[in-house]
Amino acid sequence: MKITTDMVKELRTLTGAGVLEAKKTLESTDGDMDKAIQILREKGAARAEKRSDRDANEGIVELYAHPGNRVGVILELNCETDFVARNEQFTELAHNLALQIAAMSPKYIDMEDVAEDDLESELSILRAQALAEGKPEAIVDKIVAGRIGKYYEEVCLLEQPYIRDEKVKVKDLITEAISTTGENIKVRRFERYELGEAI
Repeated sequence: MKITTDMVKELRTLTGAGVLEAKKTLESTDGDMDKAIQILREKGAARAEKRSDRDANEGIVELYAHPGNRVGVILELNCETDFVARNEQFTELAHNLALQIAAMSPKYIDMEDVAEDDLESELSILRAQALAEGKPEAIVDKIVAGRIGKYYEEVCLLEQPYIRDEKVKVKDLITEAISTTGENIKVRRFERYELGEAI
């Protein structure tokens, strides 16, 4: 299949890859856009992994109030330089993350942040459910291990499906931004407020 300039441009827009990298990837997948996106995302994840130990002390604090001012979010998103912090893509990412937090109410940033008590409580609930369904004792632990992922998707921001495209996880958005900006990006902290919630 002939790789056109429009195909390369589209792939670059979707992934933030360079011209040559986009063209080579399209050639290696015989023009299959979905495969090319997958390959570039995997490469982006590898690049992101290499950058994950670099300091991210710059960034922005994003403030978001849902229309009607019933839900508000404060989010600190960090990067390595003030140049990237002022970048339109970075500020858009911060805004989209704040929207995600407002809509989906995560309690934690990542799986490692989940409180031990919360995790043990959820594991015992899932175990009791599996036993109540009549599952054999020998496979209950495997069933619980499979189902705990759903819990992480509910309570961990980075594990949640992105509200604007449920095929993409929030952590994939950040990985893509890392790949595009060339800098480490981290969600440092967030707080979600809802009018009238229990104090």
